[in-house]
Amino acid sequence: MEKERILFVTSEAVPFIKTGGLADVAGTLPKYFDHGRYDVRVILPKYSCMKWEWKEKLEYRTHFYMPYINRDRYVGIMETVVDGVVFYFVDNEEYFSGSKPYSSDIRWDLEKFIFFSKAALSALPSIGFRPDIIHCHDWQTGLVPVFLHDSFQNNSFYWNIQSIMTIHNLRFQGIYNKKIIQEMAGLSTYYNVPDKLEAYGDANVLKGGIVYADRVTTVSNTYAEEIKTPFYGEKLDGLMRARSNALSGIVNGIDYDEFNPETDKNIAQNYNVGSVMREKVKNKTALQRELGLREDPNVMMIGMVSRLTDQKGFDLINCVMDELCQDAIQLVVLGTGEEKYENMFRHYAWKYNGKVSANIFYSDALSHRIYASCDAFLMPSLFEPCGLSQLMSLRYGTIPIVRETGGLVDTVEPYNKYANTGTGFRFANYNAHEMLGTVRYAEQVFYDNKAAWNGLVERAMKRDFSWRSSAVKYQELYDNMLGRRW
Repeated sequence: MEKERILFVTSEAVPFIKTGGLADVAGTLPKYFDHGRYDVRVILPKYSCMKWEWKEKLEYRTHFYMPYINRDRYVGIMETVVDGVVFYFVDNEEYFSGSKPYSSDIRWDLEKFIFFSKAALSALPSIGFRPDIIHCHDWQTGLVPVFLHDSFQNNSFYWNIQSIMTIHNLRFQGIYNKKIIQEMAGLSTYYNVPDKLEAYGDANVLKGGIVYADRVTTVSNTYAEEIKTPFYGEKLDGLMRARSNALSGIVNGIDYDEFNPETDKNIAQNYNVGSVMREKVKNKTALQRELGLREDPNVMMIGMVSRLTDQKGFDLINCVMDELCQDAIQLVVLGTGEEKYENMFRHYAWKYNGKVSANIFYSDALSHRIYASCDAFLMPSLFEPCGLSQLMSLRYGTIPIVRETGGLVDTVEPYNKYANTGTGFRFANYNAHEMLGTVRYAEQVFYDNKAAWNGLVERAMKRDFSWRSSAVKYQELYDNMLGRRW
């Protein structure tokens, strides 16, 4: 049987450009598909801010001129292959020459990503790749399903190409003045109505993708249900309910080659599930020395690697930080974000010197050491479409303490002392003292029932949240859409 042809359209992808978890999905997931059955390729912008080591590997494929906002504009197509996956790059220095992939000007970002969406579709005949399914990621590609329904239907090449819209975070939607978006996209007023692109008087690019895509996915089963409610639905909950028959959730994964405690070169002592009880603690004492914490192999160390924002629950931590620091724990924080939280952690690192370590920057290598060194990992998120940090902590035998929301529900099984099951600790309400009570319950198990804690560690490390597991579920989705039976 002929291979299924899939094209990922994305604004970022590892290893080329990354600002968040979207890049991990778009760049890593394709290599885990069964390449005997699926030809999965990726197209993204050619940003000037990409590292030179990747830009020099790109080869020219073709170029053409595309009408866009009243004039013809250059579209170059570059190409490279990584881990058996073909990556295409849309080249236009006018739009992609900034120092960052995204700007603070939503109007400019809309103009460049609408250009990118149209260019990605326009390039397909030139590169000789006709996908069966175009898999779009987040608002930056939201107009791809709309274009497929609109002007591209004038060319038989695009007939019967299906589309998927994957929502990584519903909070970001690409909303702006509907007349301006209409002009940028070259769409008629037919689309500026509430059952299409219009939303509360403006145009909503992500909404367009959700309306016109054949299938809509998000990055966990629980988040797919949550966004049908007003609290999580970001004013699109009615649309999500209307499209519920086409909506599903597939949990993200992590790269088990990159995040592997047995081979990780970033950590002081490698270990696996068989040696974790002996060897993991050596990472803790090494990290204590590195960060200037009091050296004590027996103290419970709690880690956090995160953007420091309200979404991640740092207002809860701020509320009970003094109480938490009275406990027999050490706290290690890594990340940047809102100034009030950066300064909060700096203050507590000063106040509880030797007990709290505030690392207000980002370091991939240090993040690995935190996952490998800590006993527990705290994620009290207000909402969390999927979350990757809890998956990384499970991989390293570091027990997650999470709020019951989104992907955290789907990936962290709560500890049950009677059945001796579970891989972490969960609390339900967005409440600081409920969080503190759950942390203290974890402390109690850690200090008073070491056998139960060790069981949690072993079960955590045995769970499979690799991209291979996610890829199987996406393959099932593609097969279902195309009516394939392998």
